[in-house]
Amino acid sequence: MAGESSTSPSHALAVVSAFLHLSTPTDAERAKSLFTRHASAVVNGESFLSRADFTSAIRPKHELFALGDAHADLLFSVADRSRRGLISLADFTNFHALLAGPHAEIEILARLVGDNKGVAALTVDDLKAFLSTRRSPAAAPFDFGSEALRPLLAVAAKRPLSLNELGEIVRVLQAERLRLEYKRLDPKNSGTISGADLRALVGVTARHRLSARLLENLPIAFPQASFADVLALHSVLSKLDVVDGVVSKLAAANAGAGITKPAFASAASRALTYDLISPLEIDVIFRALGAAAGAALEPAAFDALLNPSYNPVAPASEPVRLSAGMEVAKSVYNFALGSVAGAIGATFVYPIDLVKTRMQNQRSKVVGQLLYKNSWDCFKKVLRNEGFPGLYSGLLPQLVGVAPEKAIKLTMNDLVRSKVKDPKTGEIPLWGEILAGCTAGGSQVLFTNPLEIVKIRLQVQGEVAKAGIEGAAPRQSAVGIVRQLGLFGLYRGVGACLLRDIPFSGIYFPVYAHLKKDLFHEGKNGKKLSVVELLTAGALAGMPAAYLVTPADVIKTRLQVAARKGESTYSGIIDAAVKIRREEGFRAFFKGGLARVFRSSPQFGVTLAAYEFLHKTLPVDFGDEPQDHNHAQQSSSLTPSEAGLRSTIRVIGDLSIAK
Repeated sequence: MAGESSTSPSHALAVVSAFLHLSTPTDAERAKSLFTRHASAVVNGESFLSRADFTSAIRPKHELFALGDAHADLLFSVADRSRRGLISLADFTNFHALLAGPHAEIEILARLVGDNKGVAALTVDDLKAFLSTRRSPAAAPFDFGSEALRPLLAVAAKRPLSLNELGEIVRVLQAERLRLEYKRLDPKNSGTISGADLRALVGVTARHRLSARLLENLPIAFPQASFADVLALHSVLSKLDVVDGVVSKLAAANAGAGITKPAFASAASRALTYDLISPLEIDVIFRALGAAAGAALEPAAFDALLNPSYNPVAPASEPVRLSAGMEVAKSVYNFALGSVAGAIGATFVYPIDLVKTRMQNQRSKVVGQLLYKNSWDCFKKVLRNEGFPGLYSGLLPQLVGVAPEKAIKLTMNDLVRSKVKDPKTGEIPLWGEILAGCTAGGSQVLFTNPLEIVKIRLQVQGEVAKAGIEGAAPRQSAVGIVRQLGLFGLYRGVGACLLRDIPFSGIYFPVYAHLKKDLFHEGKNGKKLSVVELLTAGALAGMPAAYLVTPADVIKTRLQVAARKGESTYSGIIDAAVKIRREEGFRAFFKGGLARVFRSSPQFGVTLAAYEFLHKTLPVDFGDEPQDHNHAQQSSSLTPSEAGLRSTIRVIGDLSIAK
């Protein structure tokens, strides 16, 4: 539904898994599944991954980080330990396990440097030779004689490097690279570089770590940048998971409120230590994101920092437009789900509807016609005299008509709400909600009236047959009733039907929307309502709507049921209202009112809950929803192997290693 729940295929899979109690697959199972899905080469009956297959298998299917072809080729050389240009299932499983292990980035770097010989044989000379030949030509050469590197290299000069030593050397090399690049841009040692130079420096040293939007904003955010600013920015880009954790906690604790620099600092100080995130780093974060002094940032604004593949969503003033074909496909999709949901809701409460109809048709002032004392008495007598099938008399035409009726009602409500929604805020004014509901109620009468008149006449036939009422019409089938009434007869009482359905929907849909938002807090902190909450909201919204339009429903029933001998006949809405008031009193207008509440309330609750549940479990992306760049889907959504792959790509990028 427009502006409401946005569903995705991953959400549908999660729902199905929950129902089937499936466990999360292990990394080994994921590796086997990926291999089976992508392996296209076959040698002697055994399947293998080609270079292209391997790239497709490990490439992330989300936007949390990117994998270029050059880096994929490097990783292929690590996985292809047999040097045959093909990856077997065993090779891929081992590589996948390597990615999922601790410090995968250093282990993979060791294999790259040692040409897959393993870290036990790796020397400092191997590392120097590898970096001198495999680094990007645009990168400044490392100074292995620097003060920072010399003590580390001296210890390991005459023996193989341990994995821990390699990791520490890499960390220092990253800092050295920043120093060298900064020195190249500030040859006179003035202490600062321009914003354009900062963008160039970051573009060379950390382009793989930040989004294009953030990179382009650097000259504006930092007209002049010191080396301390450069170090702080690089440190921030190395600990995005830490920043994401602070932002997520603040967003959850202060729903709807922006995040200020003091609030961020306070939250960071409670959860972290100075060593993990410093005051200068916090200042750099807010400056890089373009926050004015003292201004607050929305949690979504941090996406440009947290997601290297960040792309800004389409402006609200330029909504995504669907093609005519996609508009038709979306309408058919909504119509089909509305039809199924409507049939479920109608079947669920049909016995109550039958009792309601018989109570409304009972003329209490006509001698001998008082068949039922109340709704409960009616229910018991139907069950006793006509059996359980009697409670479902007329269900078939109800189902035939309720599908298009409920579908057009739900679809029209969605359509009008989408048209009156404020394009900037996404809010719908109250008058717009009422208009959408009234339009939905009026549009359904095309299907409602013929359905109602056939259903009602079938519902009262059972009592006629069992009671032997004199002057009653002979029992008919649904087809016989349609033939008897003809086209115009099927729309008898249409005015009363409009008088009932328009205000009903005008009350129901706004109340339903506000109950979801105000009572169950839908959308707050990204909350999505459960089926029980949807059902409860739908049921509560139906209570006032159903009871308040009961007088119109009584008049409609009297107009549509064939009068028996001795009963009053009505020529229209006003005539019916006058005669009912004169013969039976004002209370007659609310006959079956409680039955309507017990029928309409759960029916619409079940229908809408089914409709939204079907939307969530059978989602179709029509391309009209803006991308949701949610900072909360950062590292928490990565599998161990994906996290290892991301770290590996970062280290390779930090060292400017190219194919």
